[in-house]
Amino acid sequence: MNFTLHQLKVFITIVEHKSITKAANELNMTQPAASIQLKNFQDQFEIPLSEVIGRQFYVTEFGKEIYQIAQEILNKTETIQYKTEAFKGLLSGKLRISVVSTGNYVMPYFLNGFLKKHPNVELVLDVSNKTNVIKDLEQNLVDFSLVTVSPTHLEINELPIMENNLVLVASKNNTLLNNDNNEKSIFKTIPLIFREEGSGTRHTMMEFFKQEKIAPKTQLVLTSNEAIKQAVVADIGVSIVSLLSIKNELLQNEIKIIPTKGLPLQSTWKLIYLKKKELSPVAAAFLAYVASEKESVYKQYFDWLDAILE
Repeated sequence: MNFTLHQLKVFITIVEHKSITKAANELNMTQPAASIQLKNFQDQFEIPLSEVIGRQFYVTEFGKEIYQIAQEILNKTETIQYKTEAFKGLLSGKLRISVVSTGNYVMPYFLNGFLKKHPNVELVLDVSNKTNVIKDLEQNLVDFSLVTVSPTHLEINELPIMENNLVLVASKNNTLLNNDNNEKSIFKTIPLIFREEGSGTRHTMMEFFKQEKIAPKTQLVLTSNEAIKQAVVADIGVSIVSLLSIKNELLQNEIKIIPTKGLPLQSTWKLIYLKKKELSPVAAAFLAYVASEKESVYKQYFDWLDAILE
């Protein structure tokens, strides 16, 4: 066999996108050039790595095994580069992190100092819902994921970072909920705006309702935290959201927190990674940075939470 690292990269990217065209776009190649590289790589095996049925690209079982090996080879190659840079006193390479959407209010503050300290590190940050974030982790596409709800089907390590508090919010003009300490039973009558299935916030909410034997009324289902906030500001309904996500709306007096028994709902932001994963020097350095700096980052950027929760 005489395959190249470039062919491995092309094959991996095509498998991950399940499309030669999309892979070519990501790799800044033409579609015919990517097809030629794939063919040259596949021709070195007697067993097919992929097949096209109709216009859909499929990876064979053998191809999936070669994909895993190809990933390991490229990871080792990158490690050689990282270690070479490290011996020169530099930390370089890619740091890949997937973050649930509300975690976008958390992760940048932990990345800020690290990236300034190591300017040669290239960050790849993907923000999605919990289902997609866990899928990225399971497929070993990222070094870390930031979540509040850990997957139960994966063997993972966890680094707790900070608490996440979910509160009931309404528009400043909402007059339906003016009591200082509403009973939990209000959720049986007030229309709620929900996040979509697969959201960590929704999961925490539904666990609370299940425990309290409450069947909440659903007003609307929206697919982003920003959309929910705008709907609340417009007084379309009320919702349970992360306190982290409404700092600006509170400062601008667009949203108010409704005191309610049983709230805030509490969970923990965690940086998680696969136990079997061999962390690159960059990933290991970031993990150590977060572990040592999480308290100072909290004091610098998040101490406003304590004043509101008192």
